Parts: sequence; structure tokens; C-alpha cells
Amino acid sequence: MGRPTKSRPELGEARQRLIDAARHLIRARGYAATSVDDLCGAAGVTKGAFFHHFRTKEALGVAVARDWDESVSTLFAGAPYHEVEDPRDRVLAYVELRKALIAGSFPEFTCLAGTLVQETYESSPAIRDACAASILGHASSLEPDMRAALEACGRGQEVSAASLARHTQAVIQGAFVVAKAAGDPGVARESLDHLATYLKLLFSRPEPQGTSP
Repeated sequence: MGRPTKSRPELGEARQRLIDAARHLIRARGYAATSVDDLCGAAGVTKGAFFHHFRTKEALGVAVARDWDESVSTLFAGAPYHEVEDPRDRVLAYVELRKALIAGSFPEFTCLAGTLVQETYESSPAIRDACAASILGHASSLEPDMRAALEACGRGQEVSAASLARHTQAVIQGAFVVAKAAGDPGVARESLDHLATYLKLLFSRPEPQGTSP
């Protein structure tokens, strides 16, 4: 998932300021390159305050992944694509929203959970699991629309809605990685255009059997 970016953390309670700082710094530098000193400096808190709220840097990593999940869940739950009547068009509207969210610098639009899990999937099972809950939980939220779209085109028995929902996230997360490698956010938007084309073909109604051109 991408986009949610909170305001600068100069004001507010120290714990949330540290989480907000971590959201930005991890997306900009990565988890390993972000030190506790960096986090305290960005949040404007002391190390004592850090360790009052988080026993370890890993504990903050888990908290920021969960905070991210809460933010993106709220964003997508209220998104206008839910109002589209035809489920196939609704899924395509979701992809269009994901494309529209690719704007600004890489730290502004890339997915914190995706960035975080790439570094920690083996070294920190706790962070990995928190990121999985965010990424795979979001995929699960798409399943009803995917299922309805597949049934509308007569492919409900051919294609798994759950697998298709996970595939959309694989494309989106991969698009972020390739765009970073290319140094060009347009590469990510291009990937989502290809995803939309694939879904349009998948959701098209099969030609009736036995008909001639």
C-alpha cells in the first residue's frame, strides 16, 4: 500500500511523534539506516522518552507497521471506488486510485510495510508479521469485489478471488521497487496501467461457444 503521510511531528505526544518520524525516515532511508538517534532527533524527543515508550527499535518497527495499517485501512475504506456499481469497474477504479496515489517523492507514495518487510522478513519475525497483517489484510479486503467481478464475467470457478487480490498487491509492491531502481515514479504508474489492462481482459465475458465470426 502507499500514500498516507502524516504531518510533521513537532507537536503531540512523544510516542506518536516517534511513530510519525519513523514512518518518514524508514520510507526515505530504510529501517537499518535509521538509528534511534535519528528517530529521536526527527521526533524532537530524548532517548529516555524513546525507551519509555519502546523497549527496542524493533518494538517501534512493529508499532509503526500497525499504525501504517490503521491509516491505510481508513484511507481505502472511505475511498470513492466503493460507490461504483459494476464490480468489474469497481476493481478497475481501485487500480486507478492506486495509480493516482503515485505522486511526489518516493518516501511520499511508497508503502511503508513493503519497504520495512524487505529488510526485516528474516531478521525480525515480529516486524515481518506486522507488515504481513497490513499487506495481506489489505489484499483480503479486496476479495469481495474480486469475487463479484469474476462471477460477473463467468470466471468465478476458474480464478481464485483471494489469489487475484494478492496478485494486485504483488504488482503494486513490485512497481514501487522497480520505480525506485529506475529513479522514475512513472515506471510504477506504467505497471499499474498494465495491471488494469490485464484485469480488463480477465473480466471480459467469454465468447459464447459454437458461434462463428
